[in-house]
Amino acid sequence: MSVHLVVALSSHGFGHIGQTAPIVVALQKQLPDLRVTIRSNAPKAKLLERFGPDIDIQQTNTDVGMIQASALQVSENESAAAYNDFHTHWEDKVAAEAAQLSALDADLVLANVPYLALAGAKRANIPAIAMCSLNWADIYKYYFLGTRPRPEADNIFQQILAAYQSAHMFLQLTPAMSMPDLQNTKVIDPVAQLGKNRRNEIARQTGLRPEQRLVMLSLGGMDLRLPVNSWPRQPGLRFIVPASWHSQHPDTIDLECLQMPFADILASCDALIAKPGYGSFVEAACLGIPVLYLQRKNWPEADCLIDWLKQHGRCAEIQTDDFATGNIPNTIETLRMSKAPEPPLPKGVEQATKIIVRQLSSAIQQR
Repeated sequence: MSVHLVVALSSHGFGHIGQTAPIVVALQKQLPDLRVTIRSNAPKAKLLERFGPDIDIQQTNTDVGMIQASALQVSENESAAAYNDFHTHWEDKVAAEAAQLSALDADLVLANVPYLALAGAKRANIPAIAMCSLNWADIYKYYFLGTRPRPEADNIFQQILAAYQSAHMFLQLTPAMSMPDLQNTKVIDPVAQLGKNRRNEIARQTGLRPEQRLVMLSLGGMDLRLPVNSWPRQPGLRFIVPASWHSQHPDTIDLECLQMPFADILASCDALIAKPGYGSFVEAACLGIPVLYLQRKNWPEADCLIDWLKQHGRCAEIQTDDFATGNIPNTIETLRMSKAPEPPLPKGVEQATKIIVRQLSSAIQQR
């Protein structure tokens, strides 16, 4: 019997994809007749890379997230305006979402972590599970219900919170921000999609020498370019960077030119330079790859990610001057030579899969 899972994904960076894809892939292996529809505004190519070809994709605006001034800074005024617009005629939007989910004949909605999909599923009487290391209710509360609350903020917060509370369960992926306002959370272990080390193939393509260190520069889908063009030559290092940076530095390699999955490229690296983000931090820790991170000030999820990585991996903050001048080789080598803790296992994939399979089975029985 065919089973239909509708997955609603936030497109605020690529972390939501990284958290969800390994679970959906595991579900497809366990349930050969599973049909998967992804509803997201994330790039189609990135969705296909992580989830594989056996999915249907509906490009749609699932939520607001937060409007970024850069990869490291939130634009609070733009974000507040976007939320105000998104919640205008809220009940009509919930009804429209319910109609779309009903038309898809969904057996279960899995949301990481758009709350409109959960509210629509509730209205359509479709079971739903939320899953993430953060939720937009607590993010919204942090920015707009603090010392100077906005007049519309409490009403919007209550609508977001009610949507999350309507889910059968909220799977809180380790490491996660605190979620004190949610009563339906269930903590599970880390989730990661781990790639294969293909360093030899990369070396053949790029001329990478055995003694050189391969360093990934990744900002999780955010539009920020590191100042690599102004960095001096780094004889012992090669940097993998997005092609969109149009890097002219002789020590860089365009990621897309390698024509490999991102997970495989990361697994082939000696170090990662990144902002605090769930996918990059957890995948690096599980692979035993040291991380240099750019401080993401005023982002409420950042501290829990950094604290977890300090416990389960090797990491150091990049200082502003070193970041600007590219003075990083010594820090990378110091991290590489430091004692590595036992890499954590992404046991959350199996845990989440079991929970979702049980919910799908229950939904089918109630048809």
